[in-house]
Parts: sequence; structure tokens; C-alpha cells
Amino acid sequence: MSDPLVSRMRQFGTTIFAEMSALAVRTGSINLGQGFPDTDGPPAMLDRAVQAIRSGANQYPPGPGVPELRQAVAEHRLRHYGLTYDPDGEVLVTVGATEAIAASVLALCEAGDEVIAFEPYYDSYAASIALAGASLVAVTLRPVEGRFTFDPDELRAAVTPRTRAILVNSPHNPTGTVFTAEELAFIAGLCQERDLVAITDEVYEHLTFDGVEHIPLATLPGMRERTVMIASAGKTFSVTGWKTGWVCAPPELVRAVQTVKQFLTFTANGPWQLAVAYGLREELAWVADLRAGLEGKRDRLMSGLAAAGFDVLKPAGTYFVQTDIRPLGFTDGLELTRRLPELAGVVAIPTQVFYDHPERGSHFVRFAFCKKDEVIDEAVTRLKRLG
Repeated sequence: MSDPLVSRMRQFGTTIFAEMSALAVRTGSINLGQGFPDTDGPPAMLDRAVQAIRSGANQYPPGPGVPELRQAVAEHRLRHYGLTYDPDGEVLVTVGATEAIAASVLALCEAGDEVIAFEPYYDSYAASIALAGASLVAVTLRPVEGRFTFDPDELRAAVTPRTRAILVNSPHNPTGTVFTAEELAFIAGLCQERDLVAITDEVYEHLTFDGVEHIPLATLPGMRERTVMIASAGKTFSVTGWKTGWVCAPPELVRAVQTVKQFLTFTANGPWQLAVAYGLREELAWVADLRAGLEGKRDRLMSGLAAAGFDVLKPAGTYFVQTDIRPLGFTDGLELTRRLPELAGVVAIPTQVFYDHPERGSHFVRFAFCKKDEVIDEAVTRLKRLG
């Protein structure tokens, strides 16, 4: 039998995360690849999920999400960003941010449309765009004075009459950059000038460091009405397995996304939704402590990687540190990461797999620092063997 997979998905095999996590298990290596914490979220929030299960919240929740969570999300948007969303019509609960992104792209993009994304990009973006029959147009983020940013002229040139939307991920995975007010203002101006929808992936919204502020694109003048704002509980509360996210947008955009979403999962995660509603209202002090702890872990890993011979770029947010492997005599990150368990007993992610132009990222490797201190210390001790 010929390959039964539809042609538009044949370029997408096993994800790099699955490959590298399996490699870590098979070789007994320390996994600094996939971005999941090795500690749990707020104990009281976890208890709320258990209570919800035991109290009978185990059947289908409402399709848009349980009212308690939709209300808590609306309260959170207003409290943190001054954005007002109606929980009944402008907030939609999804199975994590990944479903929210997929449903948004499928709902808003026709076959033949173009969607701009900044490369390197989270790998689900390309797959979602391909499923919609649209085309991804990549604008490259490059290191400038120690942080990744884009060339405004290159971004403007990427917009064509076929461009429907722009995917904006800030804080940005995998580079760790947080777009500045000036960068966001340029994106906002372009969206309004060319009538583009903005789909914003803000899952690391609370995980920024060194006093750097996350600014949602929807807060800029003229952008709330054309922005699909996506966030989730997984990174904020260290519960990545709960897969509970949400969309905030004007009613017509939410209706479009929900029309698709209802035929993907319809609904899910009733107990987790109730627990996350509690978390958004009561556990943001815990999140502030998490952020401070992660900043320390970032610095711990950066120091160790630099001592091991990597050229290290300092992230302003997320779970990840980007390194340039060329000072160690390597030029191909994919080759190095596949050999890294043998060379050093550590697993990382080759950044080049997140590019449409892999040669632009072939010398970068991503390490995750959302791990216990002793795990980070052991990993950097092993990585010193590379020198």
C-alpha cells in the first residue's frame, strides 16, 4: 500500500520532542529537551482538582468551558492587562494552547491563504497551517546584541495579498525573546494597515525575567478587535499534563474558533478547569515564586553551559536557553543532539528543526531549565566532557 497519510502532512513525522524524550529514556540521559517541569504545581490547586473529581464533576463540561473558568480568565485579563472580555461569548476554553492554535488557524484561514510566523517557531504552527491548506511564511528572528529579534523591513515584505494572519509568540519559544513595545507596535501597525488577524501564543505570559514586561498585542490601540489571544495553565502553574488553555477574542472570532473546536474535542477536562479557575484567582503569588525560581535556574544553567564551552544567549522569558555550539567545534545541532547522550549523557533539542530555513539555525541547540537544581548541576557537569 502506498503511504496512506494525506500529502499535506507527509512532511510531519514524529515530533522532535517525542524523538529526543525517547532517546533520553533509552540511554538513561538527563532530559533537558522537552519543556516540562519535574515538580508539581500549587498543592491547593491540585487538591481542588481531586475535590472536583470526587464531587462528581466527571461528565462533559459545557462546550465553551465551565463558567467558573471563563469568568476567572476574564477577571485575569482585566486585572493584569486592563482588557475586558465577556466570559459568555469572548472566552473559549480549549484542550491546551495547541488545540487553540490549531482551531484558530483552521477557523480563520482558507486554502491558499498565507500565515506569517517568526522562525524558529513551535512545531505545531506549521502542522496546523498545513492542515488548513494554507502556507506558512517564515520571518527569521536573529540574534542582535544578545537577543533574538526581527527585521521590520523583512516582516513588511513578507505580507502579500494572500496573507490572512500573523502568529505572534511572545514570550517566544524557542528563543526566549520577549517582544518589546516598539516591536509589538510595528506588528500592530502592519496588522491594521494590511487587515490581518493576529493569533497570539502567550503561554509563557507570567514567566519573564529581569523585570522584563510581557505586553499582550491585544492591549495596543486597534488590536483587541483583530486579535485571538491564547494562553494556558500548563506553563503558568506547572501542570503541562492538564492541557487546559483558552482563547480570548471578540465574539465573531470566538464563534469561528468554537465552530471548529467543537469538532476537534468538543470539550474536555472538567475537573482541571475548575481547579485552574481557583488557581487564576488564588495562586498567582505561587506563580511569582515560580518565576523567581526559574530565573535562578536559568542563571545556573547559563553559567554551567558557558563553563562547558557553549556561547550562551540570555533569554528574557520561557523555560529555554539557546546556545551556539560552534565554539565547541560543532556546526550541526541535529547531529550533535543525536550524539549528545553518547558524548555527555544529556538530551537537548536542535533548534534548526523549528526553521523553514534550517541552515539559519543549524548552529543553535536549546536546553530547558525548568528542572530541579540538582538535575541542572549534574547535566552541566556531564556537558563539560564536550570540551
